[in-house]
Amino acid sequence: MPRFYRVPLALAAGVVIGASVTLTQGVLADKSKPAADALGFKDLQTFVEILNRVKSDYVEPVDDKTLIENAVRGMLAGLDPHSAYLDKDEYKDMNVITTGKFGGLGIEVQMQNGFVRVVSPIDDTPAAKAGIQPGDLIVKIDETPVKGLSLSDAVDKMRGEPGTKVKLTIVREGEAAPKVFDLKRETISVASVRGKMLDDGLAYLRISSFTTDTGASLDKEFAKLKKDAKGPIKGLVIDLRNNPGGVLDAAVKISDAFMAQGPIVTIKGREAGAQREFDATPGDLLDGAPIVVMINGGSASASEIVAGALQDSHRAVVVGSRSFGKGSVQTILPLSNEGAIKLTTARYYTPSGRSIQAEGIEPDVAIRPLKIAKDEKDEDADFDPIKEADLKGSLENKDDKVSKDERAKLEAERAQKAKDAQALAESDYGLYEATNILRSLTLVKR
Repeated sequence: MPRFYRVPLALAAGVVIGASVTLTQGVLADKSKPAADALGFKDLQTFVEILNRVKSDYVEPVDDKTLIENAVRGMLAGLDPHSAYLDKDEYKDMNVITTGKFGGLGIEVQMQNGFVRVVSPIDDTPAAKAGIQPGDLIVKIDETPVKGLSLSDAVDKMRGEPGTKVKLTIVREGEAAPKVFDLKRETISVASVRGKMLDDGLAYLRISSFTTDTGASLDKEFAKLKKDAKGPIKGLVIDLRNNPGGVLDAAVKISDAFMAQGPIVTIKGREAGAQREFDATPGDLLDGAPIVVMINGGSASASEIVAGALQDSHRAVVVGSRSFGKGSVQTILPLSNEGAIKLTTARYYTPSGRSIQAEGIEPDVAIRPLKIAKDEKDEDADFDPIKEADLKGSLENKDDKVSKDERAKLEAERAQKAKDAQALAESDYGLYEATNILRSLTLVKR
């Protein structure tokens, strides 16, 4: 009798999502394949011949277990960047990641041309604080070159006891020389959802990753926002920039929270059991209020599910730059040796039926990553422009029922808003523009 296990799927390197697979006596079972598709005798004979050659002629003795494991790793790594063999410890680590608490530097990575490529740093981690960026290539860990290491070996070298140090040498596009980062390892506890009220009844939600707790965290954070708003929330910015993805169920819950109906995402694979469609349920936390979703090149996988669902359903305006483009699904299949294989088994599609694999989500409004700085030269030359009310002998507005004190208060509030807007533009130009777009949407709706 087959035994059924609840195991994860992966939408981003090192991050997992939930699904079910069937195992028979701990060994992968695939009843859909006829016996004729079994591995050919000659191919198997060649493999055994190579195995024996290595055992007998390699410069140093190698045990069978190591050779077989290396062969399996190479077989899976040769399929695509996301399929991989996981030994017992790696499988355990992957399951820990879904809880949002793990040790390390806080970097989402994958292999690219023999180097480790940063998909995204996680908010408020050593990597993010040090300034590591999506797209950075890690070429050396301490004094060990990354070239020639497997992804798991490279990750192991970056992990360690909290408080210990590690040096990363990084090559960044547009930089003439490599950059060296001295980092201290920490216990990473990811707060996947954070929020705050902006102004004019507009709210901001930052989702840094999708873990098993993200859905519940959204409910708690949104309840706080409603309390702080002291009235209805008129619009919402959802910030998915540099979000590497994560748990599929969490991505569906986040999308469903703001969609009253319609498809969210469809998963299509070769096997009939790999076909799944997720639909929104009635209800919308914002009651139809406008949404702006922010994405960039570090937004991957589950982030793209949310952005694609809200974009295709015309529920949100997506702004920023093109997303990472990871539209494949990985299934974690446990093995009898307490390890597992992470295997690409399907692609996912947005509600309109488009696959974003290697394409990404194209924003509705492009926002370039600019840096706004103060012009120190003109700082002393600032002055208030002359208005009608400043002219000598100008007529009073007799219909104005606002007192001088109230008018002074309003002017002070306007000045503070302008100051806050300038500060936001200088610290986060993308969010500044997204907020302006959201404010325009609320005016149109009103």
